[in-house]
Amino acid sequence: MFIFAKDGTSCQSKNCFTCPILTNNVYMIGLFNDCFLPIIDGVSMTVYNYAHWLDKMGKDVCVVTPYVPDAKDDYHYQVHRYMSMPIPTRKPYRLGFPELDRSFSRVMNNTSFSLVHAHSPFSSGDVALKISRQQKIPIIATFHSKFRDDFKRIFRNDIIVQQLINKIIDFYKQADQVWIPQAEVEQTIREYGYHGPVEIVDNGNDFSGTPYNEQLKREARESLGITDSRPILLFVGQHIWEKNISLILKSLERLGNHTFKMFFVGTGYAEEDIKHLAQELGLSSRIPDEMKDKVLFVGTVSERETMRKFYLASDLFLFPSLYDNAPLVVREAAAMHVPSLMVRNSTASRILSDGINGFLASNDIDDYSKALSKLLDQPSVISKVGDQASISLSRPWKDIVNEVHERYTDLIAHNQQQFNVG
Repeated sequence: MFIFAKDGTSCQSKNCFTCPILTNNVYMIGLFNDCFLPIIDGVSMTVYNYAHWLDKMGKDVCVVTPYVPDAKDDYHYQVHRYMSMPIPTRKPYRLGFPELDRSFSRVMNNTSFSLVHAHSPFSSGDVALKISRQQKIPIIATFHSKFRDDFKRIFRNDIIVQQLINKIIDFYKQADQVWIPQAEVEQTIREYGYHGPVEIVDNGNDFSGTPYNEQLKREARESLGITDSRPILLFVGQHIWEKNISLILKSLERLGNHTFKMFFVGTGYAEEDIKHLAQELGLSSRIPDEMKDKVLFVGTVSERETMRKFYLASDLFLFPSLYDNAPLVVREAAAMHVPSLMVRNSTASRILSDGINGFLASNDIDDYSKALSKLLDQPSVISKVGDQASISLSRPWKDIVNEVHERYTDLIAHNQQQFNVG
């Protein structure tokens, strides 16, 4: 069995519990993902909140993730980073090389885990799987993303794409438990070829329970420099074509005499092309003009309080993505009483009931723009549905992680029983 040795080479220990490089008094839960803050996406925020609330509960927890140059990692828990390099076609993500990082290997060798939870099937997931085998501990793997879409854009070869999907599914087959963030995601992982059991573990929301009223909404607008009463539309997420951002922009271009202001928050490989499309459609200027432009690109917002203000200041969240499985941003918007307009029958939109806790339209410029136009004429309907969204879609991370810890505890106890019997 391969394991990392202290000097970065491999050793062949057959009993990891007696191997001297693993016998110490540190026992903890490891959270493994291929990105973490300051890179912000739904999965990195999930891992952050898992770590934050487990730490608040007094549990030993660490995060394992690739190195990022501007990471501060000033948390109460440890963040262990390994060698990485930028992925040119996938800004701001990085490709990790844990097997080449000797100092990282020494840290992993000298840490005894009670359970590892992989949120990615790539480099960090490989590390988690090796640790699980070496230390004979349980591994949980959460299936978050539609990887096939990413692979198709990069490789454009069906055979290569399928080989990569097969490798991912092989990873999930080796986990003790496979989790999905909402029921509808099961269809995706089944289509990829995984036929084992799955468990649904919802995502939480760090804005849940945040105070909301019209006065706070006005104050949020003022703090963001929004000085008029135009309806505010919002998109938060990676600026990539897979998010169906072209549908948003082309629908906005058809709104005619409607007044509105649309904020795009985030970054991604297609950011400049998306800005160029907005300019071609007459929605924004080459040199941004906050007074005249209907569409403004904010860039990455890393401060959660500032992000809360953007949600709070907004009226409607536009998220027509066919790419996402269970986007956190829809729940974050809902926590601030902002309903979403999504694409009917997409995986992400299955949590919505049209006109009840959100709005649905077809993946079609004509239909999406008509739905948006109708909603802009009915602010009271938007407000009513936003209130229902806050009730049905927003649960605090603290509650979610309490349930997660119970699941961890049960799995650890079961594993110890199995080991003792063996």
